Amino acid sequence: MNEALHLSPKEEDIVWDLFNKIKLEYYNNQDEYSKDIILTHIDSILKYAQRFYKRQFLNRSVLSGTIITKFTDILKHYFENGALQKEGLPTVKYMAAKLALSSKYLSDLLKQETGKTALEHIHIALVIEAKNILMSTNKTVSETAYELGFENPPYFSRLFKKEVGITPTEYREQFLN
Repeated sequence: MNEALHLSPKEEDIVWDLFNKIKLEYYNNQDEYSKDIILTHIDSILKYAQRFYKRQFLNRSVLSGTIITKFTDILKHYFENGALQKEGLPTVKYMAAKLALSSKYLSDLLKQETGKTALEHIHIALVIEAKNILMSTNKTVSETAYELGFENPPYFSRLFKKEVGITPTEYREQFLN
């Protein structure tokens, strides 16, 4: 609903012009070139659509700025209300549904705004939560992983190391020393 291809009147004219050329070619006396001409116009429509799709992120920064704020608020609420323990890890699909967007569109918006995809933002938030747990409790790495909704502690450790550069155990030891 909130992710239509937003076209300016000029851009809309370009698409309609190509559509009308296809229609004209289709209903005129077809010959050996008709199929190629129609396909070329369809290809042009698709290329313009890609251009206009990417352009809308540059021209609609107000929307994407509010999306990252809403995204962060939803994640914060998810963590604070114990959804990690009840529902497991938040997914991009879940976050997109909360924002009334598709997963792909949400990731495209966030990537344009912040340089990171929706999944990367979720991972960063999880690692921040993990750091807080590791520093404020005596829970093991496995207990921390389960508390954050990970079913597989080794996956949690790999993600943590990827984001922080060291393992959760090394992080805790570094902090304590």
